[in-house]
Amino acid sequence: MSANASFQTAFTVPLASAKTDRALPSMPAPAQNRLLAALPRGNLARLLPVLERVQLLPGRIIHAAGEQARHLYFPVAGIVSRVYETEGGESSELSLVGNEGAVGVSLLLGGFSTPSQALVVCAGDAYRIRAASLTEELDHFSPLLAILLRYTQVMIAQTGQMAVCNRYHSAEQQLCRWLLSCLDRSSSNVLTITQEAIARMLGVRRETVTVAAQTLQRAGLIHIGRGHMTILDRVGLEAEACECYGVVKREYQRLLPPASAVGGAGVQGSRDPPDLRAEEVHARHALCGRTGTTSQQAAVA
Repeated sequence: MSANASFQTAFTVPLASAKTDRALPSMPAPAQNRLLAALPRGNLARLLPVLERVQLLPGRIIHAAGEQARHLYFPVAGIVSRVYETEGGESSELSLVGNEGAVGVSLLLGGFSTPSQALVVCAGDAYRIRAASLTEELDHFSPLLAILLRYTQVMIAQTGQMAVCNRYHSAEQQLCRWLLSCLDRSSSNVLTITQEAIARMLGVRRETVTVAAQTLQRAGLIHIGRGHMTILDRVGLEAEACECYGVVKREYQRLLPPASAVGGAGVQGSRDPPDLRAEEVHARHALCGRTGTTSQQAAVA
């Protein structure tokens, strides 16, 4: 078995969440994604016809390393991890994405690919938009550009903080930070994932995760099951986690206010945020020249 195949297998669990016959009509609405919910109603309505509903199955790679991204994904449930895998088969997580964000921001920046891969960690659903349709929307002077650029800044902060965490903090602290980050992106306190998969995310040996998880279980913070972990004491986990969790969470709160505060699609009587158009103008000045290049390359996708 190749290193990549072994890597994907670590995320495959024989649970109901991995079934492929789940009916798509029952999935959450697009506005369950925080970025889409932040859009004014008219902009979201224009996007709806070009948003495609897809399932996120554990172990599925939605963007392979080095391959051109053809879609931008907006998860409404589930968790996707941006992971780098070395030539020797070792791996480490660079960022986590749930319904607060999007997968494939390289399309926005004009790079179209990254050296890392986007891998589904926990099952869920997403809406995706083709690269060409995304370019067309951004060419309509859309507030989506400002929202996605803010989100990109959050992702940069998250990636940098993970590098600090992996270098300076203990396995127990890293595991607490990772579990809390997943909990923020989940509607349940039960995370369907194997210890092998967590080890792949943290860039450590499986035995290291086992010891750390047992320590947390003895403290009454989590319960370890076969193929899943149950969070029993969130406050206790936050007390044991390093500062990295709080740093990233505060950055999310600062740059990506909830839909109720933004006045977006999920709010009755919503209107454009006062500064959203100004931000979009500044974003276009900062990315001048992006649109023409993107239009040509997106057509290939």
